[in-house]
Amino acid sequence: MEFYAIIPAHNEEKNIGLVVERTKKLVNSKNIVVVDDGSRDGTAKEAETHGVAVLKHMTNLGKGAALRTGSQFALGKGAEALVFMDSDGQHDPEDLPRIMSALEGNDLAFTYRERKSEHMPLVKKFGNFFIDRVMKLLFSISVTDTQCGYKAMTKAAYEKLSLMSDDYSIESEIAAKAGKYRLKFTQVPIKTIYADRYKGTTVFDGISIVMKMLWWKIAR
Repeated sequence: MEFYAIIPAHNEEKNIGLVVERTKKLVNSKNIVVVDDGSRDGTAKEAETHGVAVLKHMTNLGKGAALRTGSQFALGKGAEALVFMDSDGQHDPEDLPRIMSALEGNDLAFTYRERKSEHMPLVKKFGNFFIDRVMKLLFSISVTDTQCGYKAMTKAAYEKLSLMSDDYSIESEIAAKAGKYRLKFTQVPIKTIYADRYKGTTVFDGISIVMKMLWWKIAR
């Protein structure tokens, strides 16, 4: 399959260059899409120097919006499968071959962080645990690490999911709708890497995600 790597980025000038260069060793540069989600630094300019496609949001719309922007662009270029990865270095591009290979015969390939209980910030660990349990209860899908953004899906799966979330709840929406539509998936263990600065879902984000999950359950 023709894979495209979608990398949403917000104020990642210091990290995006290394992430792109490491990704280029495994994915053709023409198949890498960086979406600068309203950064206030030189994220877009830095990404452009590495010879990949760079799309820009004038304002910060959120991770989900950035993933949709990148995905629509890639599908327009002929992508048959998409790989989502973060721009801060927490996702090791060396895992890409295993993730892409795992997608064969499946609609989605989720990933889960090994030894996450030892390294993950406590608030994030508890939040993820709670969201994972609610996910299983509502959608009868057991995903080890629903909040991990490193994942792959086929073009058909992406179109079936009809993703709407603009923020970090995009991760839960993907898992919830995969369960709701009974899509075939697999799970791949990946390296655990955490940056010095905390980013991602907060307690309030977690509450919002659970409320949205209830809506996804009843909505058509």
